[in-house]
Amino acid sequence: MVTLTINGQSVSVSRKSTIIEAAAKLGIEIPALCYDENLEPVGACRLCVVDVQGARGLLTACSTPVAEGMVVETETERVIDARRGVLRLLLDNHPNDCLTCEKAGSCLLQKYSYKYDVKFDASAKGARRAGLLDDSNPYIMRDDSKCILCGKCVRICGQVSERSVLAFSGRGFDTKVVFDGDASIAESKCVSCLRCVSVCPTGALIDARATGSYRPWEVQTVAVKCKQCDSGCDFDLLKRNGETVAIKPQPPTSGRPLCLKGRLATELEYISSDKLKSPQIKENGSFKICRWSEALGLDNTLSKIIDFENKAGESGK
Repeated sequence: MVTLTINGQSVSVSRKSTIIEAAAKLGIEIPALCYDENLEPVGACRLCVVDVQGARGLLTACSTPVAEGMVVETETERVIDARRGVLRLLLDNHPNDCLTCEKAGSCLLQKYSYKYDVKFDASAKGARRAGLLDDSNPYIMRDDSKCILCGKCVRICGQVSERSVLAFSGRGFDTKVVFDGDASIAESKCVSCLRCVSVCPTGALIDARATGSYRPWEVQTVAVKCKQCDSGCDFDLLKRNGETVAIKPQPPTSGRPLCLKGRLATELEYISSDKLKSPQIKENGSFKICRWSEALGLDNTLSKIIDFENKAGESGK
């Protein structure tokens, strides 16, 4: 254990901890777009910079380990100026559509821009990311113009070795996240588990089945566990006026994989039949609407049950 001081408060944590983890123990939020406690820190977004006494420059809180006697300030004037600079660069290359974006109200870029009073600059003349909209997959919708290259989707997809569908491609301004060497989501080997959607901080990757169903400020969240296997992945029921309007997967932890079958089974269990959307399965590189029993792999089980009941009825048992 080591003891350090953050914003005048003393805290003792494991020497393996980072500054952002130590701050969280004190209830101090350090803004970050690329950080996730379940992912390897990369210090890519630079929004989590803090002032450490004795350091030459600002340090990234997500990747800097704690040290005995360290003194940290998270909201000094130069820290705030640095964060505003990062946010301004991101907004200058971001579509100004917060009013209609599905992620409005839960977008971290929007949250921190509001916190540090950084606004869209109508006079900005720089180039913008191409507005690639990929809706080829009925479960995941991608808008590349909203991607901030935080890399969380790439890292969380790579945690499941047999998947690793996502990767970075290109250099400099042309860098982007691609599915299987720049294929469409439908054409790629993506299994629609929504791991990437669960960690995306903006509207670059969203749950296509939940679009138009709710706004974050309209719903209450109830946590449930998937019952399809022993992994017991965590989902949120999004309720409006007591009725479940959508299912949202929580970021997977402890190696839990998330899967489409579990998500659909949870959806079928908790969403009323008049609000359900038909499931789709992938065949020969394209999706088709199917029966729920087919999507959940229950056709063989159901046929056996029906066959058993028919024979039982014939025999009078």
